[in-house]
Parts: sequence; structure tokens; C-alpha cells
Amino acid sequence: MTSIQIGFALALAAALMANLASLLKHRGCQRVAPIHFRRPIQSARGLAGSRWFAAGWGLAAFAWLVHIAALSMAPISLVQAVLAGGAVTLAVMSQGLFGDPVARRQWMALLLGGAGLALLAVTVPHFKGSHSDFALAAMLGFEGGLALLALGLTAAHRSERLAARRGAILAVISGILFALAGIAIKALTGADATEMAVPLLASWLLLIVLCGALAQYTAVVALQRGGAVETIGLMGLTANAIQISAGVLVFGDPLSPSPLGITLQGCAFAMVCLSALLLPAGASRPGAGRLPAPA
Repeated sequence: MTSIQIGFALALAAALMANLASLLKHRGCQRVAPIHFRRPIQSARGLAGSRWFAAGWGLAAFAWLVHIAALSMAPISLVQAVLAGGAVTLAVMSQGLFGDPVARRQWMALLLGGAGLALLAVTVPHFKGSHSDFALAAMLGFEGGLALLALGLTAAHRSERLAARRGAILAVISGILFALAGIAIKALTGADATEMAVPLLASWLLLIVLCGALAQYTAVVALQRGGAVETIGLMGLTANAIQISAGVLVFGDPLSPSPLGITLQGCAFAMVCLSALLLPAGASRPGAGRLPAPA
């Protein structure tokens, strides 16, 4: 097997594990007191006391290591397309393992988003190598734009006019933060640490840790406020679509050389955007869908 084939297999395994881990964490989040940023220690203790959340977090950590291994062996756009294509298993596991209802419109959204990102993957030319090379200016510009977008959505989240959609907004913010960390990790897998300036390497590692921690916190709050499929699906679609775009714009993953291929890729991105609009089943609210706390 080539390194790209191994990376493809690892990405598929990471997708399945990450979806199951997210469902376990969602179940755990629904059984603990609401998370508050101003009480981080108390909130962390509440989550740690949930066996469902602890199991999900442990599985998610392992899936993250598998994801990193996949990024080191295959192009980021291919890896993330595989992860996005596995979104359909989210609804299957949610309904089959946990008995959670999945609306027809959500099935359609997951199928549409997964198909769109899969279409994007099959319309690009054949890859060679892991495509980890990048220009620093392109990396900083892309990551800076994502940071500004996350800040803008955070400000919008505070608006009373969008109060009914706060759960969905938090899910998108979490997906952006996961993408910020993932793109930085992809860059580090191809960078020569011995040739990088110490301040740059330290700031890069700090970015990964900070974005990862904020993404986890935002994801937990979003999971408490919304349903499993819509929240996890929105986080995944956002993170995967952004990282696929980074593969093209930052790491030089090739686009289709034919007009037909370019058209199909444009349709694929449109399918992803439409699926993100279809995923929310209804207005989210604090405590919506929460399970009763165990006695």
C-alpha cells in the first residue's frame, strides 16, 4: 500500500471513531449541569464525573491521534473529504445505538454534505505525496481570516436577535476552531522543526493548544444546547469544508484541470453549504433536548 492509501484508511477509521466519540460526549453533556466559562474547574469536574463523556473524550483523543497520522501521510483535502463522507454514519449510529430520532431533512443534509465533499475528492487529479509544503504568507493569511471569522461569529452569538440559533452558531465556531488547529497540525507534519525559528515554532504550538482547548469548550456548550446530529454534523461539515479549502489555497492541492471538473467542484461546495443550512432541525435553546440528570 502507498502512503496515501494508508492515510485514506486511517482517515476512514478516524471518521468512525470521531462520530461515535461525539455521540458519547453529547450523551454525557446532557446529563451534567450547564457549562460556564467563568467556572472552569467546577464545569470540568462535572464533565469528568460523567462516564459517557469520559468514554467519548478518551475515544476522541485516540481518533485525533489517528487523524494526525492520516494528515502526515495524505493530502489534507483528501483526508477531510473522507472524514466528511463518513458523516452519514453519524445518523446511523445516533439512531441505531442511542435511539435518537433523526429527521428526514437531517438525513438529507448529511447525505448531501457527504456526497458533496466526496464529489470534491474524486474530481481532483491524482495526488502524489502528502502535500505538506506551504507558503508562510498564505498560511498566516488563511489562519488570520479564520480567526476573524470566529471572532465575528462570537460577537453575533451575543445578539438577542440570534438567540434562537445560538446552538448552531456555537457549533460553527467550534468547527472553525477545530479547523484552525487542524491546518496548523498539517503544516507541522511537513515542516522541519530544526529549520524553524524557536519563536515561530512556539507560537504555532501555542495556536494548536489554544484553538484545540477553545474548540473543545465551545463544542461542549453547543452539544448541551442542541441535538446530537445537527450539532455534531455542523461542527464536522464546517471543519472539513474549511480544511479542504486550505488544502487548495495553502498547501497547493490541485484542482481539476478541466472546465467540467471545476464546475463539479463548485457544485460540491454548494452542496456542502446547502447541507449546513438543512441540518438544524429547529430553533435551539439553552437546555434543549437535555436528558434528565441521574438521581
